[in-house]
Amino acid sequence: MDPAPAPAPMQNDCETESSSLWSWLPSWRPTSMSLLKTTESKILACIKNDLWARFVTLANQDRIWTLSLTNKGTTKSTEQAPKTPLVMVHGFGGGVGLWIRNLDALSRSRTVYAFDLLGFGRSSRPKFPSDAAKAEEQFVDSIEQWRQAVGLEKMILLGHSLGGYLATSYAIQHPSRVSHLILVDPWGFPERPKLETQQNEGQGTEMVKRPSIPRWAKAIALIVSLFNPLAVIRAAGPWGPGLVNRFRPDFKRKFEDLFDDDTMTQYIYHCNAQTPSGEVGFRAMSETLGWAKRPMLQRVHMLPPSMPVTMLYGARSWVDSSSGDRAAEIRGKAHTKVLLINDASHHVYADQPEDFNKVVEIICKSVDLHVCESEQD
Repeated sequence: MDPAPAPAPMQNDCETESSSLWSWLPSWRPTSMSLLKTTESKILACIKNDLWARFVTLANQDRIWTLSLTNKGTTKSTEQAPKTPLVMVHGFGGGVGLWIRNLDALSRSRTVYAFDLLGFGRSSRPKFPSDAAKAEEQFVDSIEQWRQAVGLEKMILLGHSLGGYLATSYAIQHPSRVSHLILVDPWGFPERPKLETQQNEGQGTEMVKRPSIPRWAKAIALIVSLFNPLAVIRAAGPWGPGLVNRFRPDFKRKFEDLFDDDTMTQYIYHCNAQTPSGEVGFRAMSETLGWAKRPMLQRVHMLPPSMPVTMLYGARSWVDSSSGDRAAEIRGKAHTKVLLINDASHHVYADQPEDFNKVVEIICKSVDLHVCESEQD
């Protein structure tokens, strides 16, 4: 199912930034696509399995930065049924480099794909519409165009945070392509509750509590209504990298056994200091950083009952896992499993990578077993 090898995937891979407010003074921000590439290359150098990194060109000429990994120690057998590939979709402000603790482990038994969402990381950064539904559709259409270009018939689709929201939307629109949907601390599922709801006959006021949101998210939420969510990073100019270190020191800690410097926070900075694109689409889809204009709980009933869904939450995450329980209720008898990973926050895959990888691998093997049983029937 893998496409035929393409010429030198690393050639001519610097995107040209469109003219915008942020490109008037390029020296103001210590970033470039070249610096992003260099930082990412340092991260990907940790990978031990066979890695193919390249741009996948879509039908509309947008390009999606893509990694595919296979186990170099695995010999292909003509008698062995091909394993369903795993496709991993990162969250808001992220990129393929954040999966560094997972890619080797999960590609031991099957091909694993990871790509930068349209408008994020090293992928193309087109304009997004201000309408929530149209912005969502542009993301989802790019995923489908990517699938077609890569040549995948079926996949196990895993999405984190914003990636989980988009993966669900994709699975609703293209159910025949998804063997199992894995949602990791997905964003955008619950409806935004009213701050106060009056009980009957004025007998009191019932407060609706929201999950505790970390300080960095609250700080960004203060400016989201006026600017793009990560505008402050670009506006900070040469102080941008330090700002990321200050507000997201957790990223350095999560990967400190791999890097003893600021590699991961530099990666986050370079991913998000470029010309804003995907975050414009995200802003169109969100009311504030915590709530979606089109909550996914209103649509999970549109997933086919035959599609298994697993929802993984960090036990210490600010994302409320009760949305997973509600999704399971809505889907009724359809296979929907909600799991909590202990001692993990929103970035479950980085906080507890061994537990995360084990759960995902079990899911992938269950898909293989189902495929094998179906072929024998």
